[in-house]
Order: sequence, then C-alpha cells, then structure tokens
Amino acid sequence: MASLFAVRRRWLVAGALGAALVAAAPVALATSGSGNADARSAGTGDRTADVRAAVQGGHARNVILFIGDGMGQSEITAARNYERGAAGRLAMDELPLTGDYTTYAVEKNNPAKPEYVTDSAASGTGWATGTKTYNGAISVDAYGNAVPTILELAKRNGLRTGDVTTAEVQDATPAVLGAHVVSRDCKGPDETTAKCAVNAKENGGAGSIAEQLVQTRPDVLLGGGAKYFNQKVKAGKFAGRTVLDQAKATGYTVVGTAADLAAAKKGKPVLGLFADGNMPVNWTGPAAVHGGTAPARCTPNANLPKTQPKLADQTRKALELLDDRRSDKGFFLQVEGASIDKQDHAADPCGQIGETVDFDAAIAAGTAFARSHPDTLVLVTADHGHSSQIVEPTATPGLTATLVTNEGANMTLAYGTAEAGGSQSHTGTQVRIAGLGPQAANIVGLTNQTDVFGTLKRALRLR
Repeated sequence: MASLFAVRRRWLVAGALGAALVAAAPVALATSGSGNADARSAGTGDRTADVRAAVQGGHARNVILFIGDGMGQSEITAARNYERGAAGRLAMDELPLTGDYTTYAVEKNNPAKPEYVTDSAASGTGWATGTKTYNGAISVDAYGNAVPTILELAKRNGLRTGDVTTAEVQDATPAVLGAHVVSRDCKGPDETTAKCAVNAKENGGAGSIAEQLVQTRPDVLLGGGAKYFNQKVKAGKFAGRTVLDQAKATGYTVVGTAADLAAAKKGKPVLGLFADGNMPVNWTGPAAVHGGTAPARCTPNANLPKTQPKLADQTRKALELLDDRRSDKGFFLQVEGASIDKQDHAADPCGQIGETVDFDAAIAAGTAFARSHPDTLVLVTADHGHSSQIVEPTATPGLTATLVTNEGANMTLAYGTAEAGGSQSHTGTQVRIAGLGPQAANIVGLTNQTDVFGTLKRALRLR
C-alpha cells in the first residue's frame, strides 16, 4: 500500500508539476462539431494555452462527477467510431486533462489483499469514501463498518446534492453516495431482512438502500427503482408504510415523467422515479453470437417510453435545481450512465454504444454548464473496464457482432468472457479519468479511484 500513498502525495503537487509540463510541450487540439467525421477530427493546433488554463488549484463551488458504468477505453472507442467516426471526438474527449486510475477491490475482512477485478459497489465505495472495500459492499469498509461519503460530507457542509442515474437509484453506483449496507443486493426492506440482517431496521440498523437514500435526502435523486419504494418499512416511525410514503413525508416532490421533471421547482427535494427497475435503453440491434453477425445498423428502441427523460435532460434539470447563486454554497452532483455496463454484460453492442452516446450527451450538458460557471470541477470516469473489444472479424472464437458505423465502415465487437446467453465479466484494467476546473490536475498520470475522494474533498473544502 505504500506505493499508493506515494502516488497520492505526488499528485497533491500536480498543479505545479502540470504547469511545468505544459510549458515544455504543446498538445494537439481536438475540435468538436456536429457535421461529418472530418469536421470533428483531431486538429494540429497548439493547445498549450488551453491545458495551462486547466492546470489550476484553488477551490470549486460546484462538482459534477460523471460515471460511465463499465465504460473502459474500448467502450469509449466503439461509441466514438460508431457515432462520430474514427477521427471524431465525443464530448468526453474534449476535456483538457486526462489520466488513468486503478480500480481493484480488496478481500472481505482482509484489506491488505487485493481483488484485481472490482464490481461497481467496491469501486464506487472507493471514490465515494476514499476507502477500499470488498466486492458487493456499499460504503462500508472491508470489515463492514460504515464510512462517510462525499455526498454526506457535502450536505454536512451546507452544499446542495444530487444523485442521478439510468439504473435503479438503489443500484451500486448511486447507492454508494447515500447508503451503508454490507451487500449491494439489499435494495428494499424485504431484501434487507433476508440478506443484510445487520442493516435491517427491525434489528436496529439504518435500513435498506432505498430507506437510507431517503434518510440521507439528496436534494435531487433521479433514476429508476420505483418497485423498491413500494415496499413497506418494517420498523420505526414509518413501520407499515411504504418507503415512498416516507420520502413524501420527508418533503420530497415525486415525479415520474419527463414533463413532471421539467415542471419541478426549486425549494423542495425532488425524487424522480422513471421506471420500476432500470430505465430502458436507447438503442437496439443484433446481439453478439458465435460466428458473428451480418453488418448491421443500430436502431432506436421501439419500447422506450416516450415519457422517459434522457440522461441529458435529467442532468440539465438537476443543475437547474441545484445551482443557486443567491447562496454562498454550491453543490455536488453525480451522474451515472449505468447501462453501458449492463449491455456489455449482455454482449449487446448497440445497447452498449447507445448508452455511451446518451451518457456523452449528458457530459456535454455538464461541461456547457461548467464553461459558463468556471468555478465548477467536472470529472468523467468509469468504475471498471468491461469485456468488449474492437477486433478483426476473424480474430476471436468468442461472440462477435458487426456494426456499420456512421462512416459506412464495418466495426466488429467481440465478447469473450462468457458463452452466449451468459453474463460477460468485468475486467481489472485501469480506466480513463478526465476533467476540467479547479483541482482537475490531480487526476493526471496514474492514480487510484480512492484518490478521487481526496480531490473532491479538497476542491469543495469539505471537513
């Protein structure tokens, strides 16, 4: 672990080091646009001034943390190739500072021993609390003890807070901000009684993930997972009533459609529940199979409810609700593109790419806000890598599918960690982190996902 601490200390002085590096070497400019791939291709302009301006210390009024679940470099590249072209750029590619971080978990009750492949719960706990833990744990340490989260600290310091996802709000990545349970499966009171007795309310615990999120009370909580709010609380003041009743009694305005969300006003916390489970994905297409598929295009998901808000819409509304220039306090907001991972598990390249493109649109909304509010730190990263690879059509005996990109070229994606119908697995690779704004220099180089917690805490001056 000594090397990890050395890395953390080294990047505490990244502002000065980054400035020296910027002064020494120009960086190629990536231009953006909405035309063909050539219009979005990497340019040859000198980007030194842009990067120098990005290497700043100081403090942030606001933080927007974007998490692409399962969004490794291959997932990013596949979405870029398909949507923007090989020489194009996504919104996430335009952030001026980039690095990588390691994502490993640790063994339960033995934090000195690493688990090289993490799940979303352990990785999310890492950036949410600065603490390594075991796979499946939600903001508890390797021994099951609760550790404070960045969202909880932000609330304690008077900041407004938001937690937005395309998954169930009780899923691992949103859950790590406002709940502490020994297993990510304990989403509602019923599951907690069966699987997390130590956390169950009837046993004196804080309750399920759904109950704890309501008790933590982020100002904006948006996603799916309505079914867990319909379960009944088993003990305490709200015993016999649903978790949704508890949320309403705590002051939440509850919305269920894009129109309801658009109409929500500042002044009361907003709970948006747009699906019983995870929100449906944006695109469909051929699943990967042995022997591959004929080249195909992705199509919009015909079963996508017209009332469901896009992630970019959720992000813009969250920013509107959280930003209050009349206050001397800013906000912390986390936004997750959750089903990149879920469609990668399913070896569904169109589902995976469509969710990455949808996530990128949310990033564009967030960076637009940051450019007009330069006291905002934006970080974009993933919790872990995944199994998809861009390959030659005959390069693998695994499951493959071939898509026709917007450039009219064939792109073959391979999934080789499970048989057809099985769940593809995560990988233990380091993943990209990119940023702009105060303290963003601390992501440059190779860090660890627990270092993000320190960067966020310093940026927001949290105690």
